[in-house]
Amino acid sequence: MEYVRLGKTDLLISRVAFGAMKLTEAGGDESVAQLVRKAYEEGINLFDTSRKTPESEKLLGDALYDIRRNVFLSTTTDAKTSEEIKRDMDTSLMTLHCDTVDLYQLETEKFLPLPGGADKIYDTLADFKKQKMAGHIGIVTTNFETAKKAVLSDCYETLQFPFSMISSDDTIELVKMCEEHDVGFIAMQPLCGGVIENIPLAFGFLHQYENVLPIWGIKNQDELNQILYFNEHPPVIDEKFHEDVEKIRMFFN
Repeated sequence: MEYVRLGKTDLLISRVAFGAMKLTEAGGDESVAQLVRKAYEEGINLFDTSRKTPESEKLLGDALYDIRRNVFLSTTTDAKTSEEIKRDMDTSLMTLHCDTVDLYQLETEKFLPLPGGADKIYDTLADFKKQKMAGHIGIVTTNFETAKKAVLSDCYETLQFPFSMISSDDTIELVKMCEEHDVGFIAMQPLCGGVIENIPLAFGFLHQYENVLPIWGIKNQDELNQILYFNEHPPVIDEKFHEDVEKIRMFFN
């Protein structure tokens, strides 16, 4: 397994990250535990979940209980006020059986909290770091302008944003901007919600960007094995690869 630095967090993260939002489809506690353990044994060290999917968050917390100190854990809140965010954090820590999460992310679309704001949201997130309830803080969004503002603000350590082989040139520029500002870029929806069916091409495209960490949604052993296989056997990036990628990009764009 290859590991990359996640921006200014300085965390060394496996190039394959485990998206745990659909663990309720894995077939029960024992199946989830086996799936998570297999991912861990294969070198995956970042597990990403969300308070929006409380049952999956609980399944992940239970499955990671005895190896929590050996992995990195991220979760997300979409709460709209400081008090709601505090409640979400308390609930997530209890559900995940830990005192701290390595990355705490705020999901937002058109509003970007900043230091000193009357809403106190950013200050609440920063306080989580001071209290060691969160190691780092980041933004999750599908809004391009909000994502760009988050990067330029230098207030957030990571950005989670949709990125796949059919993303626009603007998104590719956003990825480069993150690299310039040392903001860790976490790629959500690497298969564009199932639209992309050619996993080797999708994997190879993202693998070109060393500052990009794809979050692969995994809910069974077959999906995990498939991602692990392409991680160990990435496609050759040659002229034909670029031609094939460009054909798919042109089709969707």
